[in-house]
Amino acid sequence: MKPMHSLIVVSHPNPAALTHAVATEIEHAIIAASPANSVEIADLSEEGFDPRFSRSDVAAFNVEGPLADDARAEQLRIERAANLILVYPVYWWSMPGLLKGWIDRVFTNGWAYDENADGKVEKKLGWLRVHLVAVAAAGSEMYTRRGYLQAMTTQIDHGIFDYCGAPVLSSNMLSIADADTTGELLVEARRIGAQIGVGEASRAAARRSAQRRRQPRPQRDERRDRNARALARCTIPGRGQ
Repeated sequence: MKPMHSLIVVSHPNPAALTHAVATEIEHAIIAASPANSVEIADLSEEGFDPRFSRSDVAAFNVEGPLADDARAEQLRIERAANLILVYPVYWWSMPGLLKGWIDRVFTNGWAYDENADGKVEKKLGWLRVHLVAVAAAGSEMYTRRGYLQAMTTQIDHGIFDYCGAPVLSSNMLSIADADTTGELLVEARRIGAQIGVGEASRAAARRSAQRRRQPRPQRDERRDRNARALARCTIPGRGQ
């Protein structure tokens, strides 16, 4: 069975925060879903990723200079994965600046998409499946009533990932205000991880089945088939041969 690899990107400076606990539960559930699944966690804060979009990043965007080594290393991380899972706290109704800077520097022109001379955009990440998990303090009712949830969906799901052609297969918000205990949110995180993990196993099984159907069937002996048909015409119903 081909390994199914997921990259979980976490953006929170406190390793004891709920965001990290959610990421860990998702990781464990994905692995538990199938022995073929594997997971890598990229802790942007712990790893010291620099989110600043510098002059060298501008030069790389304009195809006037090479991409920075740290940004290219993150692209290679993503390329090894079938799933990209972002787990982050909501800051001012969006993702943290560290995670946004990671996207700014890593999802570059020429890798995530191509802006052609005719003004058309070529989406290049159609192979990457995205799952979004936001951890919010306020209740979902307020997010919906004030339009924050729709704004986040427009900005992140569509504005970033759809622009690059990467399908967002799930987008979840875990609200602290909506839960009686943080344990409820961790249970939900396990459900999300299990769904991702089982989905990978199901897709792998479907691919194996499709490959078997595409395999050429052995050619039949036409003379043997003719003899069998002739014998069948002489068969008396109800009697063995």
